[in-house]
Amino acid sequence: MTVCDSCDTTDIWTQFLQYIKKRCSATAFGNWFEPIKVLETTPEEITVEIPNIFVKEYLLTNYKEDLCAFLPVNAKGEPAINFIIARPARKKPPSDAVPLLSSQEKSDHAEKFGVKLNDNYQFDTFIEGPSNQFVKSAAMGVAARPGQSYNPLFIHGGVGLGKTHILHSIGHFIRKNNKRQRVQCITTEAFINDLVYSLRNKSIEQMKRFYRSSVDVLLVDDIQFLQNRLNFEEEFCNTFETLINQNKQIVITSDKPPSQLKLSERMIARMEWGLVANIGIPELETRVAILQHKAQQKGLQLSNDVAFYIAEHIYNNVRQLEGAINRLSAQCRLLDLKITEEVVEQTLREMLQHVPRNKISIDQVLKCVAAVFQVRVSDLKGSVRTKEVVLPRQVAMYLACKLINGTLQTLSDSFGKTHSTILHACKSIEKKVACNETLRRQIGMVERNIHS
Repeated sequence: MTVCDSCDTTDIWTQFLQYIKKRCSATAFGNWFEPIKVLETTPEEITVEIPNIFVKEYLLTNYKEDLCAFLPVNAKGEPAINFIIARPARKKPPSDAVPLLSSQEKSDHAEKFGVKLNDNYQFDTFIEGPSNQFVKSAAMGVAARPGQSYNPLFIHGGVGLGKTHILHSIGHFIRKNNKRQRVQCITTEAFINDLVYSLRNKSIEQMKRFYRSSVDVLLVDDIQFLQNRLNFEEEFCNTFETLINQNKQIVITSDKPPSQLKLSERMIARMEWGLVANIGIPELETRVAILQHKAQQKGLQLSNDVAFYIAEHIYNNVRQLEGAINRLSAQCRLLDLKITEEVVEQTLREMLQHVPRNKISIDQVLKCVAAVFQVRVSDLKGSVRTKEVVLPRQVAMYLACKLINGTLQTLSDSFGKTHSTILHACKSIEKKVACNETLRRQIGMVERNIHS
């Protein structure tokens, strides 16, 4: 005897829905149970209308035992349900309903406020190094499986380090390999402008419908511009939650991690749901590779020495490296010059970065020289005159003169040497550096260690 023997079948169906609603997600209930309509009930059978055959398969596969417990069963012990698939019908929307956007309206909206993907920003043209390897791998995972890998993916890092490049690369990859996915790339400023425009034109519901129903992958650049704009933040957060609940992919870039943004706790929590990845300043070798790649695109011949020289003096971001190549390209082609370190020094004088000297001590210089040349600090300050010690000792004196704001007397006292010994060491190293590439690299490595 089943529950339905003593109760009206329609009431039992209602009880069944109440039972299921407590045991599945709101999304699952809305997708699979709410569309079902009871057409006819008898003590022996219940007839329901379903939107498609998948609903029947879903019910019988996942809830067969529950259906048997609440509804009539047949001779085989299975739920006695007659499924009828509804015929598609065009219903005229009520006058106060928001009409669905047409394909043309979707295209116009996307073009008006969206960002056109930069063709130069592809995964193939992104130079990979230790500082950005993790971010690129995560981005490629998202691009290969939108909404299934890391959602949302939050990428943060300083200016000009490649966040936008990665963002556009994701968009290009998805559009090329998954053409059914609708990708919308937008800056935070453009999202705000879109919202203002929609409010003025009383089309806010259409804007919401576009972002929440017409987009499968939302790429948002520079979310930090949402700070201190509470009304805009709330609308973005609602859109964010709607897309995430639909397993739509979101990728966000920022100059700071979520915890450092001046946004609501709710918004920060949402952005930390998925994967937060940092893109750092590229190392020397990565900067050299970037310079060589940019130079090749411009048709410039850049020697390794010149590339290392530029990379050692421009180290904050990739955008500056690209600007340096553009300036060099224009200067050398207009004046028909060959790219040398002297030409680079003259052309990029304003861009080359030098660390202030007054923050560097003798001890720093000695420790870094000892580490690179694999000698002891005590040997550098001592009187040992073997070849293995004399050269690094002279390098230490040379770098101390170059990097430290101190008198010759102060430097000679620190090394326990005479003025003439300090001056001789500086001249000797200057001559050797001019013709010894290995020594020049070693000194460059010591300087980088000092500055770091």
